[in-house]
Amino acid sequence: MLIINSRSGVPIRLTEERWNHIVSRHPETLDCREEVLETLADPDMVQQGDFGELLAMREYNELKLGRFVVVVYREACPDDGFVLTAYLAGRPSSRRRVIWKR
Repeated sequence: MLIINSRSGVPIRLTEERWNHIVSRHPETLDCREEVLETLADPDMVQQGDFGELLAMREYNELKLGRFVVVVYREACPDDGFVLTAYLAGRPSSRRRVIWKR
């Protein structure tokens, strides 16, 4: 299990089970583990999800599929949170509210 602090300083857990879920659902992320962790720790933008989750995004021009790594996570309380999923996207969602931007 890895623990990375989110932009707001909350420790976010990425378990092996979650990582296996991510790469099975989004095989394009298989070689992007470091980018996923970096996106969570130092995003370019954080957007609000539909059900209380947060979406951390960071642009990587060198990626082959999609330019943005998106990490979906939940801050359960001020000292605990967890990753739900991660995927690659061509651009940030224009319909989601931006909570923080670099």
